[in-house]
Amino acid sequence: MEMPVLVPRQRFMELNNLALSVHLGSFASEMLGWGFFEPRYWRNYLHTHSCFEVCYAFQGEGQFRVGSEMHTINSGDVFIARPGVSHEIISAEERPLGIYFWTYTLTPSMQDAAAADAPEKSQALDSLLTTFMASPCVVSNRTSSMLRTLELLTEEVAGQHPGYSHIIEGLVAKLLVDTARAAVDEATLARAEHPVSRQPDQAVAQVIERYLRDNYWRPISIRDLAAQVHLSERHTSRVFQKVMGETIMSYLTTLRLDIAAQLLLDQHLPVKEVALTVGYPDVRYFITLFRHRRGSTPAVFRQHGGTTFL
Repeated sequence: MEMPVLVPRQRFMELNNLALSVHLGSFASEMLGWGFFEPRYWRNYLHTHSCFEVCYAFQGEGQFRVGSEMHTINSGDVFIARPGVSHEIISAEERPLGIYFWTYTLTPSMQDAAAADAPEKSQALDSLLTTFMASPCVVSNRTSSMLRTLELLTEEVAGQHPGYSHIIEGLVAKLLVDTARAAVDEATLARAEHPVSRQPDQAVAQVIERYLRDNYWRPISIRDLAAQVHLSERHTSRVFQKVMGETIMSYLTTLRLDIAAQLLLDQHLPVKEVALTVGYPDVRYFITLFRHRRGSTPAVFRQHGGTTFL
């Protein structure tokens, strides 16, 4: 049974008036937008974001198109659009879809996520978020407490009682962790943390991939990576390309630009600082590279809010 709403759901969007960011393990997240659609017929056409967009259906039903796949949405489902993935939502006409939605960035902090001295609870959270980012899950109904969290967020931002901003930060952290939990079941997480068996080449590629994610903002050479896996530079490059389907430097460039695309959504962060943060001290080179890979300059990309309608 749906829990009673103490304040109008539309006040959920007042969260847009707050600058909210949270740290989860060795990840940083900035909340970019909050929204609400009444349960009536509507459709948002095929588009992409450079951030995560998550929706929770509190009423009705509809369709969620991701790429060429169509998924049925029912009340109580959470559905997730990851950065760069084309998607659209179509409400049913007979039982219109009502949703909450929120967008956010999720990027590694500038520290070693895999540091040996990291607290155990941080390592567990890092494993969850890393697995979530790679998870193919699009729709989940494992959302037992999510509706109440959304209602509490609405109540806190509407009431603005003493200490409300601290409570909202905690609720935001819970919402992001619950989203990851909904998309990653325990069996999947266990396999990610303790793989039963891996081929030697896959193990090498995984070590390299993790090193790149943990050190993407630093100057990285093939020699550095070869030292991590105790192989020659040539063999290291060959193994990674065989397993991942692209060269090490191509993977690193994509990783850096994906993170840059999320950072650019912060209107107060200069493009030069974004470039430096993802490992490009030469801002002109960064702009040229970004335009070549993304089809627009960082400034134009930022102007459009990281959203591209297809």
